[in-house]
Amino acid sequence: MHVLVTGASAGIGDAIAREYVKRGAKVTLSARREDRLRDLAKDLGAAAAVVPADLSDPRAVPALCRAAEKANGPIDVLINNAGVQIIEHAHKTDPDLGEALLDLDLASPLRLIRETLPSMRERGHGTIVNVASMAALSPVPGMLYYNAAKGGLANASEALRGELRGTGVNVLTVYPGPVHTDMGDAGIDKYEETGAAALAPWGTTSELAHLVCHAVELGRARVIYPRSYAVSLWFPNLSRWFSLRFAPPLKSEA
Repeated sequence: MHVLVTGASAGIGDAIAREYVKRGAKVTLSARREDRLRDLAKDLGAAAAVVPADLSDPRAVPALCRAAEKANGPIDVLINNAGVQIIEHAHKTDPDLGEALLDLDLASPLRLIRETLPSMRERGHGTIVNVASMAALSPVPGMLYYNAAKGGLANASEALRGELRGTGVNVLTVYPGPVHTDMGDAGIDKYEETGAAALAPWGTTSELAHLVCHAVELGRARVIYPRSYAVSLWFPNLSRWFSLRFAPPLKSEA
């Protein structure tokens, strides 16, 4: 099995790559930071290939896919994980940075799907994993562009699963809530500390990676993690009300 993992240099992508190698897969690691990819590849051994790519430019996608296939053969599992956050008041957010976020978090994943899907359909098997966010179900104030990107990716992912029913190609949408990563920890530090925020459950990248790999094996539709956030899927209006009502304010210097 060949798994292409974007955003593999840290956090969730790093953990998913490690989990897949434990399960005997070949992985292609992609991200901007080649030095961190090389360090990870040393840990993973011969099963890992490194293909650096800057997916803030969606035009980098075809070359990435060609290099991944040259290294490890046809892509069986695509992990659309690369992404960034901007946490800032909407009226202060630099639109150029916001639109660059949309390219990385939304446009490039859609291009990766378009690039890998024909081969998967032709072979009659494959899995596309789109790492969205709980922000797609319960948007968080202070993340204008991130909410838009993850909401768009999640809706595209859920619809694509229906479109591909019966083709042998599965689509898994992942909705991480707060998870301890460099990006997650830095993000929460942008908000004021409140009682409600302190009660929010957090997860780990290793547990999430295990759940994602298991869901791929079973052909499941989605992973919501930590699991307590699953209420957002079944009661979206209540979840949005709670998120908007009790979200902590941005720190004054933000």
